[in-house]
Amino acid sequence: MSSVAFETQRAALADVVAIPVTPFAEDGSVDRTAHRALLRRLVDGGIRTLTPNGNTGEFYALTPQERQLVTELTLEEAGERATILVGVGHDVPTAVASARYARERGAQMVMVHQPVHPYVSQSGWVDYHRAIAESVPELGVVPYVRNAQLPGARLAELADACPNVIGVKYAVPDAAKFAAFARDAGLDRFVWVAGLAEPYAPSYFSAGATGFTSGLVNVAPAVSLNMIEALRSGDYPAAMKIWEQIRRFEELRAANGSADNVTVVKEALASLGLCRRDVRPPSRQLPEEERAEVAAIAAGWSI
Repeated sequence: MSSVAFETQRAALADVVAIPVTPFAEDGSVDRTAHRALLRRLVDGGIRTLTPNGNTGEFYALTPQERQLVTELTLEEAGERATILVGVGHDVPTAVASARYARERGAQMVMVHQPVHPYVSQSGWVDYHRAIAESVPELGVVPYVRNAQLPGARLAELADACPNVIGVKYAVPDAAKFAAFARDAGLDRFVWVAGLAEPYAPSYFSAGATGFTSGLVNVAPAVSLNMIEALRSGDYPAAMKIWEQIRRFEELRAANGSADNVTVVKEALASLGLCRRDVRPPSRQLPEEERAEVAAIAAGWSI
């Protein structure tokens, strides 16, 4: 498939790429009703790209059946109105099966979570992604790069073999490294998504990113959309005003090695009456003393 055929997918990546939460019911199962309502709220709020089974969706805490359910619910609820980028990962056969399932259900793209393995070689990284990308040549494929050791040339090598590798979710917290990686891989060859969300979006956009991921968008879609509009128009002072507005919320999420990354988002949603605050181990619920602060921030965004 030529790169021309992936124009829709490329455009969808150059946007706010929402990572929806996976709400849980009182019995611990996926809350289908709340999940559908949250997805509708995102799309009604103007969000056009959704990543079910992302990290904010607690990908690693879901069973294989739950990951399929989340994929299915997202495509049923939002597939007509948004581009769906399904998170896949784990061992190669599991990732391939998930990617094929996403394709069968009507997804346009998959995002490949970083290989979770204590020993990741550079050529092995290419082999891992190549096996997945080759199994779904019709889908756009987006590697999720969190490995600071990986050079951009390896991404170019992967895309030489798999032309459906069209974008990158880059999540190494180093804007200079990102700038170099993107240029070594091919700045115009891929859509560069700032994978560390709004706090890093201004610095990554200045270096060539055209989209960013967001967990905050679950709470306040308009805030994320305002930021990308400012960045698209090159109005960095306006973008930084929004950055200041979301700073404390994102600092709470990033504290202690991002221990409460999902917790803070779900706490904000719970304060708005949109879903339960429950998260699964190894995440934890927010201590009582921090809940009021999160609720105040969410209320202040006047959504």
